[in-house]
Amino acid sequence: MATEAAPEWLDKGDNAWQLAASTLVGLQSVPGLVILYGSIVKKKWAVNSAFMALYAFAATFVVWCLWAFRMSFGDRLLPFVGRPDFAALGQAFLTEQGFAGAYPAATLLFFQFVFAAITLVLVAGSLLGRVNFRAWMLFVPLWLTFSYTVGAFSVWSPTGSSSRPASWTSPADTSSTSPPASPASPPLSGYVGPRTAKDREAFPPNNILLTLAGAGLLWMGWTGFNGGAPYAANIDASVAIVNTHLCTATSILVWLCLDCAVFGRPSVIGAVQGMITGLVCITPAAGLVQGWAAMLMGALSGSVPWLTMMVLHKRSRLLTRVDDTLAVIHTHGVAGSLGGVLTGVLAEPRLTRLFFGDDPRYVGLAYAIKDGRAAAGLRQVGMQLAGIAFVVALNVVVTSIVCLLVGMLVPLRLSEEQLAAGDDAIHGEDAYAVWGDGETYEQSVHGNGAYPMTSNPVASKADEMI
Repeated sequence: MATEAAPEWLDKGDNAWQLAASTLVGLQSVPGLVILYGSIVKKKWAVNSAFMALYAFAATFVVWCLWAFRMSFGDRLLPFVGRPDFAALGQAFLTEQGFAGAYPAATLLFFQFVFAAITLVLVAGSLLGRVNFRAWMLFVPLWLTFSYTVGAFSVWSPTGSSSRPASWTSPADTSSTSPPASPASPPLSGYVGPRTAKDREAFPPNNILLTLAGAGLLWMGWTGFNGGAPYAANIDASVAIVNTHLCTATSILVWLCLDCAVFGRPSVIGAVQGMITGLVCITPAAGLVQGWAAMLMGALSGSVPWLTMMVLHKRSRLLTRVDDTLAVIHTHGVAGSLGGVLTGVLAEPRLTRLFFGDDPRYVGLAYAIKDGRAAAGLRQVGMQLAGIAFVVALNVVVTSIVCLLVGMLVPLRLSEEQLAAGDDAIHGEDAYAVWGDGETYEQSVHGNGAYPMTSNPVASKADEMI
């Protein structure tokens, strides 16, 4: 029996899965990337790096509910731009059926929020170790409003498609935050500037075990990332989940094999990078390709970004000038673009029907050539490339404008004294208690002698070792 709380249009199974998928994606950021960021950086930046991720998650949700959700998936204001309003704060809007799926708008608001949030958290990865936290506090709402919402409205919103040429109706992309995040890294790094020479030369993780824990949350959370993209608990969601993990596992193995072949030993951090590139690469194609294609994408995502990161980056004068702390350009930019193009080549017709409906335009180039429809396949690859180019151009321009605006209000970069001290100077807090009651020792790894010297003789030995 239909009730006011469960009307006829509500599918309880789909709604339950979508809320669960949203929670899994949220766990990728909090605590997933909070833990990963806080542990993969140098000890003196652990608190600051983790806190940047936590702040981005919280600030994004407030802005998302106030106006950004409606700008991304609401009514059209201008070509490529949605109309901001406060409808998402009202009970009437949240309890109505959403623009997709058989569940309320409140479910869609939360599902789309966790994607927006992790995009900002990923952007933070390129700035760790030198950005002014107050500048970050301003950057998050501005970039979300003027960059992310435009990309979302143009690529994913059903109302945004009317503002584009017919050939741009929708790139074959189940879900992806990598295109918005990665092109923001070069301009951000340029305006903020690099880390200190000492930090760029040596930036060891402070806790590799916690890095693996954060990476594990990121990996398992991707189940909701791609499994929730079909907006229903259906066959395509199941296929997307299997392909996600198959591609990722393959990518890790290939990355480790390359590390062993070139450097003589497997790297834990390398495995984490290979995991991320696999997750990013398969995302546009998760529900659209067969298992063998997912493995092929994993092999390429474990090798092509490895080549650009470990070989080309070190040989390119331009790339070496960009201080991208966690190599977002490679793990998300290269891997995401690779996945977008491969989706246009490997998308299988039956699976595209499951996702897009009975629309013959959506077909991978490989299958189109087999069926004598090469033009349709080439068109799809062109759509993928056009979508990538649009998002890259948008984010480079908007990110530059936002950086200039924020820089007029507060310094983008920390002072030299703060850069030397790290967490102690920025937050007045330390990631780890060194001695009994939490006091640290003079001349600590933070380079800050503000804390009292302990009488423990081990302190002197620790100083010598450090």
